[in-house]
Amino acid sequence: MNRRLCLCLALLGPRLTAAAGAEDGPLLGITENLAPLNYLDEGDPQGFSVELLRLMTAQAGIRLRLQVLPWPRAVQLAEASPHGVLFSLTRTPEREARFQWVGPIAQRRILLYRLASRTDLTMSQLDELGSARIGVARDSAADRELQAAGLKPGQQLEQGLDDATNVRKLLAGRMEYVALLDWAAAWNLRQLRLPYGTLQAVMEQDVSRAYWYGLRLDADPALVHRLQAALDALRQDGRYDKLRQRYFR
Repeated sequence: MNRRLCLCLALLGPRLTAAAGAEDGPLLGITENLAPLNYLDEGDPQGFSVELLRLMTAQAGIRLRLQVLPWPRAVQLAEASPHGVLFSLTRTPEREARFQWVGPIAQRRILLYRLASRTDLTMSQLDELGSARIGVARDSAADRELQAAGLKPGQQLEQGLDDATNVRKLLAGRMEYVALLDWAAAWNLRQLRLPYGTLQAVMEQDVSRAYWYGLRLDADPALVHRLQAALDALRQDGRYDKLRQRYFR
């Protein structure tokens, strides 16, 4: 009898470990205001990536809590949270070894915009920037990419807390250009009741990457696997595309 019990426990071991890992505590989804991927709406986290994570955790039988914070604080909390998942996270070479990855969530297309009315601004590549400034979300991947290209914060880069702040600064004439996701540009203009044509794209900054969910390196690999399997299932049964159509039209 003892031998049969030991055999059963050995076979069930991986499943018991995965279940125990899921029950240690709820998954803490940590994100920023980056509409329409993730944002606060009257105190409630909303957006494509938020709803997708809710579907994934429901599919995997994992409890979920969500927090929306300024990006620097979101990164700090994710690094300190054993059950944290940071999103929407651009998967870059410098970040590759810092996280276990689940995704992709969606493609990422960053463009540099100016006001359509500023026909005097003719930049088509960064070395033509001159004394003009580009607004960018502080500590974002776009911020780091522009700094890696040689642009300096406080000089060529005007760092803001989020896209909404930078769009308002651009409209107020506090910078000449702004780095935005194409659909985030449209979203923020809609919030201000302005047409998309208010902005004019002048160049692509980065269109080769995607957004992902990132978990700490010491997160349970079984948890990472369950989340990825849940996302794959949502893609296969059509729920991913149905959700996407609500946000990306």
